[in-house]
Amino acid sequence: MNAIAPLHADRLLPDTGEPGFGIYVHWPFCAAKCPYCDFNSHVRHQPVDQLRFTAAFFKEMETMRRLSGPKTVTSIFLGGGTPSLMDPATVSAILDGIARHWHVPDGIEITMEANPSSVEATRFRGYRAAGVNRVSLGVQALNDTDLRFLGRLHDVADALKAIKLARDIFPRMSFDLIYARPNQTREAWEAELRQAVSYAVDHLSLYQLTIEEGTPFYGLHKAGKLVVPDDDLSADLYQATQEITESFGMPAYEVSNHAKPGAESRHNLTYWRYGDYAGIGPGAHGRLTRGGSKIATATERRPETWLEQVEAQGHGMVDQEILGSDEQADELLLMGLRLREGVDLARWQQLSGRDPDPVREQTLLEHGFIERIGNSRLRCTPSGMLILDAVVADLAC
Repeated sequence: MNAIAPLHADRLLPDTGEPGFGIYVHWPFCAAKCPYCDFNSHVRHQPVDQLRFTAAFFKEMETMRRLSGPKTVTSIFLGGGTPSLMDPATVSAILDGIARHWHVPDGIEITMEANPSSVEATRFRGYRAAGVNRVSLGVQALNDTDLRFLGRLHDVADALKAIKLARDIFPRMSFDLIYARPNQTREAWEAELRQAVSYAVDHLSLYQLTIEEGTPFYGLHKAGKLVVPDDDLSADLYQATQEITESFGMPAYEVSNHAKPGAESRHNLTYWRYGDYAGIGPGAHGRLTRGGSKIATATERRPETWLEQVEAQGHGMVDQEILGSDEQADELLLMGLRLREGVDLARWQQLSGRDPDPVREQTLLEHGFIERIGNSRLRCTPSGMLILDAVVADLAC
């Protein structure tokens, strides 16, 4: 859309292809709970004590810094929940706290998730002044009927306003859409996606609707009151997604994420390339390497309980698991096969202590589900991406 201004030309540090070290901060509060969402998000009808939570983030940072040792941060991600419900001063304080505990070079990617219903220009400018240089908007649909079905608090007009603001203010932006919604046809999704690409700049996250246990949608689905597209139509919608984004120069670099070359999410690449990251806040997960071991961390999910634990003991961790080599190899495979660039075979072999099973690999090759990139990498084909979990399970055995 010509009416939407381009992003500023600020450049981030280039992607080196290495996994990197990320910091994830979880803000667990939302204005409303969406019926499809199983994330750790909570609605509070009284104002959240942001100063108290910020102080707790600082304390947990100290603990994570002791676990991680000195590191150079390559990306920061403020997720949720709805981080755009935070005051800009809170965001600024959190980013300053991270810089006190780790080395944060100028020009790294700093992303914040935002919902269109909680967006206003002054807040966006405040986040930009705090250091945020990439925003990820939870748009989810570009028609009002489906936005209401998805439980969103914004309408299409709000979404387009937020997209324009993000393009005006931030060097980079992305937005999410959910497809494979009830009664959605391929033709309707293609039209909606073409509209989305016209608003996008260099990145889109496009997720199929999944019915997660414990959500309101799960109960409706189980009762037969919510019917999602069958496997054949879902595969058709996925194929349409690949074709349209590819034609607009935004191919999939991960199973659900699309970008112009060089505009991939650095932070999410850290996950998918199986790098280290510190998870801070209620319900945050992390992976931290100490010596030859990798520690999986998880914190208390309930915000107020997490807060009390941090104030009492300096962290809200409820689990610290040392991952063995086999577990790390499986996680590397699970994450890396989501990527178009695939898995570094030498790294996987070093962790697992073996080569891929030749019979299983040959079967997957013959069926066109995987392919080798030279002798150094293994990746899923587009057909393999449709049955990704089965491919991973075969190769991990």
